[in-house]
Amino acid sequence: MDSELLSVGIDVGTSTTSVIFSSLLVRNTASGFTVPALSIIDKKIVYRGGIHVTPLLDESHIDAGRVREIVAGEYAKAGITPAEVSTGAVIITGESARKENAAALAASLGEFCGDFVVATAGPDLESIIAAKGAGAQQLSQQRGCTAVNLDIGGGTSNLAAFCCGELCAKGCYDVGGRLVRTDEAGAITYVSERLRPLLEELGFSLPLGAPAGEEGLRALTDRMASLLGEALGLLPATDRLPPLQTAGSSAFSLKQKIDALSFSGGVADYIYHPAKDWRRYGDIGLLLADSIRESGWFRCCNVVPPLETIRATVVGAGSYTTTLSGSTIFYSGEGLFPLKNVPVLALDPGTERSCLAGECGALREQARWFLQQSDADNLFFCLRQTQNPSYREVGALAGALAGAAEELPPGQPLLVLTRYDFSKSLGLALWRLLKGQRPVVSIDSVQAGEGDYLDIGKPLMDGMAVPVVCKTLIYG
Repeated sequence: MDSELLSVGIDVGTSTTSVIFSSLLVRNTASGFTVPALSIIDKKIVYRGGIHVTPLLDESHIDAGRVREIVAGEYAKAGITPAEVSTGAVIITGESARKENAAALAASLGEFCGDFVVATAGPDLESIIAAKGAGAQQLSQQRGCTAVNLDIGGGTSNLAAFCCGELCAKGCYDVGGRLVRTDEAGAITYVSERLRPLLEELGFSLPLGAPAGEEGLRALTDRMASLLGEALGLLPATDRLPPLQTAGSSAFSLKQKIDALSFSGGVADYIYHPAKDWRRYGDIGLLLADSIRESGWFRCCNVVPPLETIRATVVGAGSYTTTLSGSTIFYSGEGLFPLKNVPVLALDPGTERSCLAGECGALREQARWFLQQSDADNLFFCLRQTQNPSYREVGALAGALAGAAEELPPGQPLLVLTRYDFSKSLGLALWRLLKGQRPVVSIDSVQAGEGDYLDIGKPLMDGMAVPVVCKTLIYG
């Protein structure tokens, strides 16, 4: 029997804030004699809110009260109350994720909206979220090709590449449409310090209060467009690109040929659909769109339309519930539960193989990156490939996981999820190895992957089972 859930997706970005409501069609695929296994078989956006300028109190603080008013207003316009929404996600991205009160804003929105996934996303994670929302991963998987998405916002440009559906490159650069802003009279009101080296290279300045001349600004956006071509590997690299790499992000490095290139973000609409008046939004976003569209590297690419442009982000979160047998799980104490909204780090096959050999370097690096990008205190290490490991391999795997756990804050439990049923033996090996230095939870038989969040309830049936809720981000 199918059920319909109403979901909300709220994105608070550098320049804009948006709200999307979607209907998720859920089907229980389990038999009548087993625990529920709910799968999302269809999704439909039922309301797209307006695009609002993200309000700031100052350069370091978001106006959390005003953001909450925007969200409440969109609920009212949609004719939807918080009580009617079953699930959802609040994602804070871009410069907004790095504001001093981002965590307080997330908590405030979560309190208003309900017990949803509430997370901040660093620049690399934002690149992945935007690319999935734009459909690059789906296209790559369906066609067996390499698809790249370039999400261009107000302050940064996020890049992510997928090869046959698997993430193969990610990065972010300080190139965006609001790095220069103007007032209604056409005078310069803001110039980002990040652009000073480019302006020096071009041999001119943009003093505040001076008229915003189209010729000079177009020279700047042409250079910004060429830097994006360098980042994609379509133009020879210059020494101007590395300083523009966004703090906390990776350097985009792609070995494969780009088979399909899509654009999302606020600037993307105007790459695909040119605007007549570049002054329309009081910044250089429309000029940057023109510069990209008219660049030589753009014309040489197979440019495809995205599923979404400015709203290329999560449209909510679905969930399914299952119960795990106590015979195949391990936990070092009932006081660890409940666990709420713990993000999942899905290990790639190469990293799993290195862990089975007892090597933890790659996993430690991934854990460090993931904790920084998701602004989380903990994570679930998710093993999806390993089946029937030998006693020796279980010991080696435990050693690698224990080494990677050193990236976690002191006192945080080591959380492990395996797709196949060897989690009890792995949990016991971890507990013996750690000697009580940190708690251990090891569970299995749950389908989870990158972008999922897990809730683990208190043990049931005299400790023989624990309830698990897996919340899966749904993309537009």
